[in-house]
Amino acid sequence: MESLITAAARALEAGDPLGALNRVALRNDAPSLALRGIAMAQLGDLAKAKALLRSAARAFGPREAVARARCVVAEAEIALVSRDLNWPAKTLAAARATLEQHGDLANAAHAGHIEARRLLLLGRIDEAERTLAEAGTASLPPASQVARELVVAGIAIRRLRTEAARTALDRAAKAARLAGIPALAAEVDSANRILDTPAARLIARGSEHPLLLGEVERLATSTALVVDTFHHVVRRQGVAVSLGTRPVLFALARLLAQAWPADVSREMLISGAFRAKHADESHRARLRVEIGRLRTQLKPLADVSATKNGFVLAPRKTRDVLVLARPVEEKHAAVLAFLSDGEPWSSSALALALGASARTVQRALEELARSNKVQSFGHGRARRWMTPPVPGFPTGLLLPGPLLKT
Repeated sequence: MESLITAAARALEAGDPLGALNRVALRNDAPSLALRGIAMAQLGDLAKAKALLRSAARAFGPREAVARARCVVAEAEIALVSRDLNWPAKTLAAARATLEQHGDLANAAHAGHIEARRLLLLGRIDEAERTLAEAGTASLPPASQVARELVVAGIAIRRLRTEAARTALDRAAKAARLAGIPALAAEVDSANRILDTPAARLIARGSEHPLLLGEVERLATSTALVVDTFHHVVRRQGVAVSLGTRPVLFALARLLAQAWPADVSREMLISGAFRAKHADESHRARLRVEIGRLRTQLKPLADVSATKNGFVLAPRKTRDVLVLARPVEEKHAAVLAFLSDGEPWSSSALALALGASARTVQRALEELARSNKVQSFGHGRARRWMTPPVPGFPTGLLLPGPLLKT
């Protein structure tokens, strides 16, 4: 019977969950439960997979610490895929330590990759990099090499290092071919498309055009004055003025930068920065105060001069003013950006990743759902949110060929 367990494990390693289930589907011993759980996870039934893995962990005896730790790692990966970012990180750390103590370095490294991916989703890039370094690279099977290189690429992308990201993705693609698992190859292809998809919009002199990630990276060394809407800063080369806590000042800076070298009327500044439909003397007085504050903030980089109609930006030591804007700007663009990865997210996980309150995120999701931009499934704590599938393709057409035969 142990030969069946070995054969099932090899089938899972090769990305063949159905082949694994054919060997252990009718068995309820601890190793079979664990293998069935991993197979169900690969097939997408995450709830069933989680239940099987927990049953397997309970079924393993007290002397089988490594087997129990492997079940914990598998469950942590399911939590990551289902975007359950509240899953206890200490439990994964304990399992990883157990695997390291018993010499299972490959699975210990895999646990480190899972934690690094979780930290990356939460925007904790430095911690993700440290965790990845601690995981090491010794004796990794091809599938684990893919996971590691995807994290390396993710860190490089977030730090605007496109060449490093491409190099990591090339290594991931080679490892995916060695692993021979189509799902891994598809994940690498999806990550590669990020580098060839517009990551921002450049607005200058009344026109705009999309920018790829590499172009955004090159903009960081530009001599132009850049109003960065991603980080709410105004910068030129190494000098940056943060206006993240001054939304009115940033709104004024953006309006002036978008119109440069022309001026902006007082009415437009009041409407855009104060959201006022009709300007009166109180608004004009407030505008004068806020423009004075903006002059003080931007002193190292630019001046703001009064004109007959309004105000104009006067940059120092440069003849170019650019606005770096998000590809899509709407009220809940940040929520949509996270959901664009195609994975189902819980509202609590989105709140963690966005650094916002759970209620704020829930209101945003409900508003997006009313406009058919997102959809949900499940109820209560099991409820998940995702972007709708591409319309026009009946589900039956997406089934594999053999399943359509009668």
